[in-house]
Amino acid sequence: MTMRYITVFAALVALIVGVAMTMGSAFTMRLLVEASAYALIAMGLNIQWGFGGLFNFGILGMLMVGGFAVTFVSYPVNHAFWQSAGPLMLGQVVLGAAIGAVLIWFAHRVQRFGVTGAARGAVIVVAWFIAYVIFRSQMDPAANYITSTSGWVGGLGLPVLLGWAFGGVLAGLIGYLVGKVSLGLRADYLAIATIGIAEILRAVIKNLEWLTRGTLTVSPISWPVPNPQFYQANGADITTSFILARGGFLAVVAVVVLIALFLIHRAYVGPWGRMMRAIRDNYIAAGSMGKDVTGRQLEIFVFGSVLMGIGGAILVSFVGIYDPSSFQPINHTFIIWVMLIVGGAGNNFGALFGGLFIYMVWMLSEPLAQSLFTTLSGWSASQGWGAIPDIETRAVQMRVFVMGLIVAISLRFAPRGLLPEFIKRND
Repeated sequence: MTMRYITVFAALVALIVGVAMTMGSAFTMRLLVEASAYALIAMGLNIQWGFGGLFNFGILGMLMVGGFAVTFVSYPVNHAFWQSAGPLMLGQVVLGAAIGAVLIWFAHRVQRFGVTGAARGAVIVVAWFIAYVIFRSQMDPAANYITSTSGWVGGLGLPVLLGWAFGGVLAGLIGYLVGKVSLGLRADYLAIATIGIAEILRAVIKNLEWLTRGTLTVSPISWPVPNPQFYQANGADITTSFILARGGFLAVVAVVVLIALFLIHRAYVGPWGRMMRAIRDNYIAAGSMGKDVTGRQLEIFVFGSVLMGIGGAILVSFVGIYDPSSFQPINHTFIIWVMLIVGGAGNNFGALFGGLFIYMVWMLSEPLAQSLFTTLSGWSASQGWGAIPDIETRAVQMRVFVMGLIVAISLRFAPRGLLPEFIKRND
């Protein structure tokens, strides 16, 4: 295992050096920042699947939540909203929601007053209906007023790092609610449920124009370090400014990833990790030994969601634009599962390696394919066979082909990943 670790990470370093020599340092810095964020997300999935065996195909929803969080926290304050009647109307919305929640709470406890059976169910349905009517009677006027006057709520103008932290907290809260609803399901049923919930989150975020601006996008989003414009204003040329700015951003992200890796690995090799592996391998036996299986699974689902939320916040912060329409399952769910499959489920370093390596391959496959197709097109044209049409479109499609090929090769020669789970046993 030691030689395997050295080999795969040495190969990764060689790939990074080759990219820097070929594509330039500025592009390499960008690639490493985004790859590090994806590695953090893959580590979150590793907690859920590698440690607990939970099929989560709702990663996209957590990334969108994290992106919204950093936008809401770090985007400048919208004074037009705060100087209007919008805050008061939103306060009325909160009050209406609280009244509805109280009605529902009492409806679920009417059996204490002798109301049971079908009558209790009818009371609960009526309570939910009344709560919905109360909420919508306040929400619709408030949303219409905000979008027609100030456009949207805006941000809080706070530091970006607080936005990253809030992204993790908000994703963790959403993960808790999702887990409470769906963790009673097993295997593929859980996967289907999380897909549906992720699509619900995407639809909600895209349609909350008063809060997220919907598909109108939000930009620019601040960086936790000086951006390229700062260095250009101080006399640096464009290339140097991008290298310095992206290098600083990479340093911050690397610290976050290393802290997360340290904490996760410490937990994994301790009693908590042994308990999680026992639940993963045989939850029935673990439950018979007195372990709270559902509670522990909910715990790791929340922990994984926190890392996904932070990763989503980092990606949106780095790009500088929050566009809910840009989140696609193939880019924000499928590729992350490929990272964990290739890297090695259950191994924290495997998730780290898979996140870095697969994202780099994903990004490099398009320009390499375009260069290859251009060369082949020139040769075929010289032979009188005609040029290859739509080279740009075909090059983009090669990404999916390359990912599929990597997965097939990995499952054939390393079914447990390049860095499989290794459990030290004391005989």
